[in-house]
Amino acid sequence: MGKMSLRDIDVAGKRVLIRVDFNVPLSEDGRVGDDTRIRRALPTIEYVVERGGKAVLMSHLGRPKGKVVPSMTLRPAAERLSQLLGRGVTMAPDSVGDSTEGVVARMRDGDIVLLENLRFHEGETKNEPDFARRLARMGDVYVNDAFGTAHRAHASTAGVTESIEPCAMGFLIENELANLSRATDSPESPYVAILGGAKVSDKIGVIQNLMPTVDVFLIGGGMAFTFLKAQGAAIGDSLVEDDRVETALSILNSAAETSTSLVLPTDVVVTEEIAAGAPSHTVDAHAIEPGWKGVDIGPATVKAFSEQIANARTIVWNGPLGVFETKPFDKGTVAVAHAVAEATDAGAVSIVGGGDSAAALVQSGLGGRVTHISTGGGASLAFLEGKPLPAVEALTDAPVGEETA
Repeated sequence: MGKMSLRDIDVAGKRVLIRVDFNVPLSEDGRVGDDTRIRRALPTIEYVVERGGKAVLMSHLGRPKGKVVPSMTLRPAAERLSQLLGRGVTMAPDSVGDSTEGVVARMRDGDIVLLENLRFHEGETKNEPDFARRLARMGDVYVNDAFGTAHRAHASTAGVTESIEPCAMGFLIENELANLSRATDSPESPYVAILGGAKVSDKIGVIQNLMPTVDVFLIGGGMAFTFLKAQGAAIGDSLVEDDRVETALSILNSAAETSTSLVLPTDVVVTEEIAAGAPSHTVDAHAIEPGWKGVDIGPATVKAFSEQIANARTIVWNGPLGVFETKPFDKGTVAVAHAVAEATDAGAVSIVGGGDSAAALVQSGLGGRVTHISTGGGASLAFLEGKPLPAVEALTDAPVGEETA
């Protein structure tokens, strides 16, 4: 059965406890550096306050590890949210406690309060029942709209649901699940999955879960070198997971026994030092000399990957194809971003995971030319692996006859 949606709840006059994901980067002057996650939460927040609900927002920021870290206050997020909404947002002194409960008790219909960083308390990540109950006291109903933490069973995402009813999805989570399902529920062929990033271990589950439906896997990034080593390639000083070489070989053999193609780089850009502007050149992916390390896919690989992408009707992309954060080793990732955007323009469905692959699209001005960019890298990976998402599982089942997530 699917899960209840915010649309199923009459929020008028109610305190709506909403888990949002305001884990945003802050600039040196303490301002929000990228407000994408705040903007993605606006539809849920606006829906609640426009219908006379009291929006009690809670989020984490960074990893303060149960201690109050002033630089990780959510106050900048409250200020940016207020600017985006054009209305006041009250910042609570803490996420729990008498003072914070007093702020919530004084709310009027249509008001918005943002609780302080949840992770200033150890009880959040440890999913301590008492901490979860203290959060639940500040809501009449609960809404989870933080997809980026949906794969975590924390107090604000799972524990709180044991002390409050009903518990529903916000519009961001609803949208994430609907779009990601397009990559797992009868996707249109040809289906191309682009996987990058540093580690094979992060993507094994995705490959194994999607292999029955994906037509072509395009493998880049650091993880490609573990596969190349499994083929007997000379990979120099490139990043490799030696304990995963046998697993990579098993995956290659499994693909060979099916109709699935697993395409590895044929050429790579190598350098002796990962630094901006460091000398580099392109070599055969199977012949990297000692002292050199692969840091990006080469032009022949870009061409081969782009041709596969151009023919796709469904595309999933998770992970950069090189050391994206260091120029000029971002060229392969940016080229693939353009290929994905062009395929989408031609009618393909494209689902892009969070992190650097999403950043490549946004920084290249292509963010609006894909079907969906996920706000949760870890959560989207877990979904594509076929794993349950604890924060979604904990929500109230949808009324009989309604189709939601």
